Amino acid sequence: MFLGYDWPRLHAAVNDLPPALLPLSVLLDLLGIAFKRESLKAAAFWTLVFGVLGTVAAIFAGLMAEDVVQHSEHAHVIMDTHKTLAFIVLAIFGLLAIWRIVRRGVWNEKEQPIALTAGIIGIAILLYTASLGGKLVFDHGLGIPTARLGAIATERAGHHHDEDEGAAAAPALSPAAPDTAKAGAAPADTAKH
Repeated sequence: MFLGYDWPRLHAAVNDLPPALLPLSVLLDLLGIAFKRESLKAAAFWTLVFGVLGTVAAIFAGLMAEDVVQHSEHAHVIMDTHKTLAFIVLAIFGLLAIWRIVRRGVWNEKEQPIALTAGIIGIAILLYTASLGGKLVFDHGLGIPTARLGAIATERAGHHHDEDEGAAAAPALSPAAPDTAKAGAAPADTAKH
């Protein structure tokens, strides 16, 4: 535990840094070029540096959380893809940061299109990586112990906002996700990988 956070909660706390800071860095660079403002380019540089540091923190916390969250085999496959893409994002933006540090914070006119194209590709990969993280949490319940999922399903079964909504409500969660295992086997979402 760190300041009351276990690894899954710490990962959830810091995983917003990359999608907030890295696209902002690219946007500030584009604005700096468009408006010929060195102050915007300087802000882009520092946002990039802190975005890379935030990415390192998110990946580290995610790696630590990976072995302590209960999950299914299907979720494990998604988790591996999420992790691989996070490292690719770190590589792209890490190289851009190093390149920019070597260039003393400024790319020349020939380097700018290459760097910005790499940044835009990095943002696209980052957004897909984030969507996989959301899928792990919202579709597979990562970070929520299996026993708690069963309790949540029971709690939700009797909750209705009004009589019409109760009839049309989505079916309650079952403790075993549909992607779990064959008949007679223990739910796969209790496995730790």
